[in-house]
Amino acid sequence: MKEIKYTVKDELGIHARPAGLLVKEAAAFKSDVKIKCGAKEADAKRLLAVMGLGVKKGNEITITVSGADEADAAAKLKAFLAANL
Repeated sequence: MKEIKYTVKDELGIHARPAGLLVKEAAAFKSDVKIKCGAKEADAKRLLAVMGLGVKKGNEITITVSGADEADAAAKLKAFLAANL
């Protein structure tokens, strides 16, 4: 299992557009991808679940990846977060 911690820098947090991009990125992998913010956790491959977390600017999120392609998935998701959020 790989874990990524990231503090959201986007002014609007994880709203519809970046949430959609994150879900699309996560769905490209066979591994199970979860996103957690505070006490809430969601499947990162489900748009409404990700948006339901209500992530705001300055919140720290934790993404956990477990499965066959977890190393590749974690590396690409980390790069995605830095570039988009």
